[in-house]
Amino acid sequence: MDAPCPDPFNLADYVLSTARHEPEKIALAVLGPARAERWSYGRLHRAVLGMAGALKAAGLGPGDRVLLRLGNTVDFPVAFLGAVAAGLVPVPTAAGLTVPEITRLARLVAPSAILAHPDIALPEGAACPGFTDLGAMMAHAPGEIVFGPPDRLAYLVFTSGSSGDPKAVAHAHRAVWARRMMFEDWYGLEREDRLLHAGAFNWTFTLGTGLLDPWAVAATALILAPGVPIEALPLLMRRHDATILAAAPGVFRRLLRTEGDLHLPRLRHGLSAGEKMPEPLRARWTEATGTAVHEALGMSECSTFLSGSPARPAPEGTLGFAQEGRRLAVLAEDGTELSDGEIGTLAVHRSDPGLMLGYWTGKGAPDLPLRGDWFETGDRVLRRPDGAFVYHGRRDDLITAGGFRVAPQEIEAAFHGAPGVDDCAALAISPNPDTTLIALAHAGIAEESALAELAQARLARYKQPRAYVHLDLLPRSPNGKLDRRALAGLVRKALT
Repeated sequence: MDAPCPDPFNLADYVLSTARHEPEKIALAVLGPARAERWSYGRLHRAVLGMAGALKAAGLGPGDRVLLRLGNTVDFPVAFLGAVAAGLVPVPTAAGLTVPEITRLARLVAPSAILAHPDIALPEGAACPGFTDLGAMMAHAPGEIVFGPPDRLAYLVFTSGSSGDPKAVAHAHRAVWARRMMFEDWYGLEREDRLLHAGAFNWTFTLGTGLLDPWAVAATALILAPGVPIEALPLLMRRHDATILAAAPGVFRRLLRTEGDLHLPRLRHGLSAGEKMPEPLRARWTEATGTAVHEALGMSECSTFLSGSPARPAPEGTLGFAQEGRRLAVLAEDGTELSDGEIGTLAVHRSDPGLMLGYWTGKGAPDLPLRGDWFETGDRVLRRPDGAFVYHGRRDDLITAGGFRVAPQEIEAAFHGAPGVDDCAALAISPNPDTTLIALAHAGIAEESALAELAQARLARYKQPRAYVHLDLLPRSPNGKLDRRALAGLVRKALT
């Protein structure tokens, strides 16, 4: 990275600095089916400062947590940045959470205020004020931006963690400065780019890659309006001159299934994250559009750290390289560093400026679990002698069957792109307490006999599924990420 984070610093001030010298440039366009809602840098900056002023006038002070219960509109980034500007700690949450789910999260973070849209579930028994007229808050007299040490707490985001229990990830203001490592080593992002992110506003992938990072380089962010189907993307990309498309692999898969025109003359390349992109899917996208997809591996706790890029594409079969400025290691189970060519757990050094402060506990400083000087990501990788990393799945997704441990991605790779297979995922099932088998859930028209024949030809016997479960659709989030927990429930139901 070119320089350390400035001190004093404020995340919101940094990402909206373009408003000071190019206030009329378009920062954000929310793309509807007929028209786009456009926000200039100047308008966005005024709204953020108004939000900051309104929150301060409500009696909130530095460090207070503000729970965001907002839908897929521009209110979300304005509320997020307004809280950060005022020295508060926004806590974005998924709009689809139920009352019990959001109640559990609220108890952990103990918010001092809630910003909410109608018809979005609120926590039970919340003892803090709620605000729903966000338009009036944006129009409030501007508040002052609160500067301070870059290591101080800026925001909390939730991640499921390996256990499935939600954890509140505490990030410092410096986290946004650390994202500069991705500009060249993943995005190839330039100030004239028009980056279209296919996810919802309140997904952390969208918040960082789709909004904060384009704004940090004075580019234009393009986001789909609520209700716009993914199938409308090609037309909207042509209409609004999108130069970069960012999405989870499932979005690229859906676009390739559409009957519309995938001729995208202004598109320079795609960006993929959220889960491993199958190589056949990447190849099909390149064949259909003439553009590459550059993939990154990351997590809520540290944005992304491995990637390919336009300047340095990932060698075939790899995730790419450590971004410049990252210090990564591959650890054995005993915590020692492994040599190139050995599979182990990917770890990020505690000195990484993008690494979280820790998990919020509500009791003193956030808890940063380390093994020595390393934060283990849970991703199993192998580093090649050329520095490229090969992905071997999540440590907590590993399937243990017949005495062997297998990454589901290894099994899935044998079926991706096969005739009649629209989507697939491997998982472990237990027909009785003493037996664990590998199953393949699949969508499409492929027959079980054809899948079994393919498995026999492409997989070692211990990796071959013993059960095949046809589903109309595999459960995926609105952003296209596979929900493995929901998948397990559907497979159990189908087999009973």
